[in-house]
Amino acid sequence: MVAYRFEDSRSGDCVRRHLGNYRGIVQVDGYAAYNKLIRKDGATTARAWRMLGPLPAPLLRAPRCRRLGDRHRHGRADDRALEARGRGSRPKPEARAAARQAVSAPIVADLFTLWQQTLPRISGKSKLAEALRYAITRREIFERFLTDGLVELDSNIVERAIRPQTITRKNSLFAGSDGGGRTWATIATLLQTCKMNNVDPVAWLTQTLERIANQWLSAEIAALMPWNYKA
Repeated sequence: MVAYRFEDSRSGDCVRRHLGNYRGIVQVDGYAAYNKLIRKDGATTARAWRMLGPLPAPLLRAPRCRRLGDRHRHGRADDRALEARGRGSRPKPEARAAARQAVSAPIVADLFTLWQQTLPRISGKSKLAEALRYAITRREIFERFLTDGLVELDSNIVERAIRPQTITRKNSLFAGSDGGGRTWATIATLLQTCKMNNVDPVAWLTQTLERIANQWLSAEIAALMPWNYKA
């Protein structure tokens, strides 16, 4: 499922209101507010590898780097296949972590070695140096997916769920009030969750509202969830 939450700003306080008591994994992008949450409130963070992008071409020109570059490209294909199988079959987290240790861990170790060796040889003010420092100083959280099968390699699932809201974000200017924004978030949560479960949102919503109007028992609320929908 997906859950959208309306906030009136991008303040770090909004993140803490939403996740302040959470003690599980928070898989995030580089938004600084998450760092404060994790440092003070004890949640575990994991970063998405998609943030790093592909290896820059200049790193792959030397003979040793070319060999590593080839391995990196082949490794990315192996990783993609591994992650696709993992998402499709929903294996136990322990099995997923073991597969990553066998396939992904050696590639990740070589990449960090390459980056550490490259950093002293380039301009410290360059964009490449900035990207390498970012990755190296956050190695622990980038490597967390290798040992925790609950962590995703990237944030693509979340980004796909956000896209319907971002491409229509101007419409939110007409929500009318904070209450309207919260209602918008609730409706978007229900509709997008239907889509993620391959359920027709109109059919599900029609049936659900009819059941509620006919005094559906609150003890059986789980049956109304989109993933339990039956026409």
